[in-house]
Amino acid sequence: MERGGDTAVWRLRATAAQRDRRQPPPREDSDHGSGGKKRGGRRPLLPLPEARGAPLVLLYLLGLRALAQVSHRQLLNRSPAVAGPRDFSASRARGYLDNITAIGPRTVGSPENEVLAVNYLLEQIRGIERESTDAHKISVDIQRPTGSFSIDFLGGFTSYYANITNVVVKLEPRNGAEHAVLSNCHFDSVPNTPGASDDAVSCAVMLEILNTLSKSSESLQHAVIFLFNGAEENILQASHGFITQHEWAKSVRAFINLEAAGVGGKELVFQTGPENPWLVQAYVVAAKHPFASVVAQEIFQSGIIPADTDFRIYRDFGNVPGDNILAVLKYLATSEKLAKSFEYRHGNVVFFDILGLFVLAYPARVGTIMNYITATIAFFYLSKKVLQPKPRAVHNLKKLLTAFSLTLTSWVCTLVAVLMVAMFVSIIGRALSWYTHFYVSVSLYGTAAAAKLILVHMLAKKFFYKNVNEQYLGDVFFDASLMIWSIALAVMTQMGLCSAFICTLWVAFPLLTKLMIHKEFTQKGATIKFIVMYMLGMFVPYLYMLYLSWTVFEMFTPVMGRSGSEIPPDMVLAGFIVIFTMILSSYFINFIYLVKSTKTTLVTLTTVFVVTLILVCSGIFFPYSSDAANPKPKRVFLQHTSRRFHDLDGNVIKSDSGIWINGFDYNGISHITPHVPEINDTIRTPCEEQAPFCGLPWILPVHFMFRKNWYLPAPEIFPRSPIQFKLLSKKPMPWNSVRLSFEVSGPSHMSLYVRPRVGSALSRWSLGDGMPVPSVGGDYFVFYSHGLHAAPWHFWVELTVPEKHSDGIVSLAIAAHYFFGEDQKSPQLYALLERFPNWTFSSGWSCTYDLFVF
Repeated sequence: MERGGDTAVWRLRATAAQRDRRQPPPREDSDHGSGGKKRGGRRPLLPLPEARGAPLVLLYLLGLRALAQVSHRQLLNRSPAVAGPRDFSASRARGYLDNITAIGPRTVGSPENEVLAVNYLLEQIRGIERESTDAHKISVDIQRPTGSFSIDFLGGFTSYYANITNVVVKLEPRNGAEHAVLSNCHFDSVPNTPGASDDAVSCAVMLEILNTLSKSSESLQHAVIFLFNGAEENILQASHGFITQHEWAKSVRAFINLEAAGVGGKELVFQTGPENPWLVQAYVVAAKHPFASVVAQEIFQSGIIPADTDFRIYRDFGNVPGDNILAVLKYLATSEKLAKSFEYRHGNVVFFDILGLFVLAYPARVGTIMNYITATIAFFYLSKKVLQPKPRAVHNLKKLLTAFSLTLTSWVCTLVAVLMVAMFVSIIGRALSWYTHFYVSVSLYGTAAAAKLILVHMLAKKFFYKNVNEQYLGDVFFDASLMIWSIALAVMTQMGLCSAFICTLWVAFPLLTKLMIHKEFTQKGATIKFIVMYMLGMFVPYLYMLYLSWTVFEMFTPVMGRSGSEIPPDMVLAGFIVIFTMILSSYFINFIYLVKSTKTTLVTLTTVFVVTLILVCSGIFFPYSSDAANPKPKRVFLQHTSRRFHDLDGNVIKSDSGIWINGFDYNGISHITPHVPEINDTIRTPCEEQAPFCGLPWILPVHFMFRKNWYLPAPEIFPRSPIQFKLLSKKPMPWNSVRLSFEVSGPSHMSLYVRPRVGSALSRWSLGDGMPVPSVGGDYFVFYSHGLHAAPWHFWVELTVPEKHSDGIVSLAIAAHYFFGEDQKSPQLYALLERFPNWTFSSGWSCTYDLFVF
């Protein structure tokens, strides 16, 4: 799930839906209908190559049980099953998925996205409508909004969209409904891919939900709005168009956003709406196979994962709470709480599932009380231990603090040592050896972490605690670990982190265990009875921590394959493994002091580590895989680019052309070179320092993530539909300002780059909210896209300028990206792409880049 607004009371800034009223009237022979057409009447499809407005249609939503049982992975792999006419059918949903992906890549602005996909959705909705019952009223609208907004994602940039497409369907009781829950998927895809998991599978599920619930005789209490979103891959543009402009958006009180990260896997609630715990409660009640954790939410909110979804738009521009698990949709649509959501505002909520069986959820304020009580009890216990007997209080405190410091020192030493291993692996070019073979990461970094921890404490036992009683040491180091967790619990609770519940588990259960078997702690040697009772007492926190570890690695492994060239993924993963090793070992450190020797364990761990390191260095673990069941591809983007740099007089002072290559992970192109020898480090791309964003045609402002790229010389390209860029006017403004107005015509995707010259400053523009948002590095980035039949793009920028500006006031560059059609790939680009191995996902397109000085 995604973050929600700070209140469940829904307030909208803008209303008026922007339908495309400039479309020509329907032909006499078309099946055009009106919004008031009776159920069963034919609905219009969008004729190629034009896109026309469509009338009202029918839609519905899914039953709670059926839907929860179909995860993305199950739908992609599940064999056909027999389903009744009112049951959710995975085979029917798979049919929808196959038909959507058969259209091919559905890039915004392409006929495949704007016409074929929309036609298919309308056709299925029309068929579903014909078989629906009379319990509901169904409406459909084809929205084509135009708008602009700024977003702090990827370092910050501004987005502008024109005439993009949303297919919006509303199911409501026959007498209407004041409130609604929104379900969102997106049918567009990135270039060169059919976008099965991201996100056609969610649209297929939504269509089957339509089919299933449209046949129900049971009326819903609230409306359900299904948004088939046609421009999510353009960084959330279509969701912004809906939530800020569509007339139905005013009624939305909560939403479920269906999105993918990687391929396959279980449905995960990874963000919910803060201040709205009733949404989590809905999931707790409704979901049959829950998979949810507030830990995932706080990790996602931290920005560690370089990704975002439509949730951000619904949160920031609509103040609407909610997100990702479909099973709650019907529950919300029949819930009294939806209409009075403001009455159920009770702050944040702590939630986590137990092995996918059920979810525990409680208000964060309750969690805060529980956390402080638990920490207080633990500190009271530790204080009592230190003060007994009183004459030895100072001695006891000294021993406890020594054990506390030694434990922290062992953690720091372990972290440093394992990160050094990860750095070495990265430097020698063996990063991501675990990407396809995840067990390698455990064998390499997990064994190194465990061995280092044991080594530090073994040396401390041998030299520092040479003549100290073993039982006493075991007791002291248990208390030291309890002290660390108690402090962590208090600090995390004070910071307002809901994830502090983990610390509660690691304080409460060990403390109870200690109190139950305190006599065994004083007996000589670690007896079988003691070990069994100790393990049983620790079972709950250890089991949950292993489960949580698996969940986190499930989330992060796909991300590491596209995290950029600057972040060493092995160091990130090694850091996580060390953290989990420290957590899992925290209450077993005392056993190092209780047992006679740990040499055998240390030797075994070291042997596994050394053997794995040798194998990794040899390159036996190839990072990438083309396995259809578990693909781990190397992502490479190639742009056949022609660049022209103009001076203040408009003269071309420099031009070149080549295929610009970006590898999306830390390994760069080292694995590609053996297959395509001309792509090597001799053609590294130089930075054009005088130009914004190094004079390179970035489709998004990710320059800070991909500083290693390559530029293979290639012939100049001549698009059949070249960009037209015009300066319309230069107008003096008050306060030493100048306004420059421009007109741009070009392909569906363009990038605008702005850098004020020395002495000038960009103060305002006609984009977003009017206030320019700089990207990382200080330049300004605007992402532009349009659907079909968009008018030329007009915008202005206003700069404060010095009295003398003989060398210009602003450098402005425009890149045109040809993602589809006859201009997409040159013969040279086609030929190069054909040579890439099958374990790569190589996406290519053509683009032009022009830099101007004004």
